[in-house]
Amino acid sequence: MSQSGGDLSVRPAPSVMQHAIRLLVLLDGCGEDVAQGDPEDCVAVIRAEMRLQALDFWLRNPDYLADELLTMVKADESLSDEYLPVIEDLLDSPEPDLHWYPMPRWHHGAYEAIDDAFSVLSAYGLAQVRRKGGITKTARSQFFLTSAGRAAVDGLRREKVLSWYTNQVKLVALVAGSDVGSKLKQRQYQQAEYARTKLGTNIAPIHDGVRERLNEVKAVATRAEGVA
Repeated sequence: MSQSGGDLSVRPAPSVMQHAIRLLVLLDGCGEDVAQGDPEDCVAVIRAEMRLQALDFWLRNPDYLADELLTMVKADESLSDEYLPVIEDLLDSPEPDLHWYPMPRWHHGAYEAIDDAFSVLSAYGLAQVRRKGGITKTARSQFFLTSAGRAAVDGLRREKVLSWYTNQVKLVALVAGSDVGSKLKQRQYQQAEYARTKLGTNIAPIHDGVRERLNEVKAVATRAEGVA
C-alpha cells in the first residue's frame, strides 16, 4: 500500500524489534549529552517521552517529515538545492514507503506504547529508562542510550538495509532541533489531517498535499531562475 491513499487497516503493524531499532537510532541521533548525576556508562538522553513519541512519528511517517523539510526550505530558499531532492525522495522512493507505519492519535497526539520495545533495548544493555519525580511531583521517564547502544548504532550504519534508519534520523533531528516534546506536538497538530483524526485511530497520510506543496515550491524556484 502507498502513503498516497488506500486502506490503512491493511498496513502490517511494526514488530517490536522494528520499534526497538527506531527508538535506538532516535536516542543516538536526537538525544542530548548526558549530565552530572545521570546513569554511568550512558552517552545520550531524551528527557521526556512526549519528545520521543513526536520524533518517532516523523521517523515512521516520511510524508510528514517531508512536509517539515519543505517548510524549512520555504523559510530559507538557500536550502532548496540541498533539500528539495531529499523531499522528493521521501515522497517518491519506495524505501521510505516500506518503513511507513502510521501511529494512532490519542489525547496528546501520536502515541504508541514503547514499553515492550524499550524492554528489548534494556535486556541487551543498549538503553535504560529512569523515572524522575516522586510523590509530590509527577514522575517523568527519561530515556538513556548506553555506550553499548551507541556501538550498536554504529553497526547499523554498516548494514545495507538497516542503515536507512540511521540516515533518516538525521533528517528527523534537523527538523526537530532542540524543541521540547510539547512544542513538537504543537507543530504536528498544525497539520489538519493529524488534528482531525479521531482518538484511537491511525493518523492518515498527507502525501498528496505535500506533493502539491513541493510542486508549487519547485515552480517558484524555476521562475526565479528564469528571471535571474
